[in-house]
Amino acid sequence: MPTRQLKEVIEKLDLEVKSAKGNLETEVKGGYVSDLLSDVMANSKKGDIWVTLQIHPNIAAVGTLKELAGIIINNGREPEGETLKKAEVEALPIMVSKLPAFELVGRMYELGISGLR
Repeated sequence: MPTRQLKEVIEKLDLEVKSAKGNLETEVKGGYVSDLLSDVMANSKKGDIWVTLQIHPNIAAVGTLKELAGIIINNGREPEGETLKKAEVEALPIMVSKLPAFELVGRMYELGISGLR
């Protein structure tokens, strides 16, 4: 699977960047979708972009721990202030999409972002 830069994914999916706006050159190597933090910790891979509806600060901790390319919060949900503070400190991009997870992941797949690698 060819990798894409995060800034290209943001543009193609019309995402709103909420944190780490200076760290969008990251390569997106794959994708993962889950709302269960332990599942993301066990199964996501370095360089994945994670889709979730979670908005609390622990998502920034998991994203940093797993060295994810970024986190997309779906359904137009807004991350908590503390989440953004932690993400900013860690230079972890958090984006928001108005789309539901199913539609968002389908569009990511059309861009060549796969969960298999």
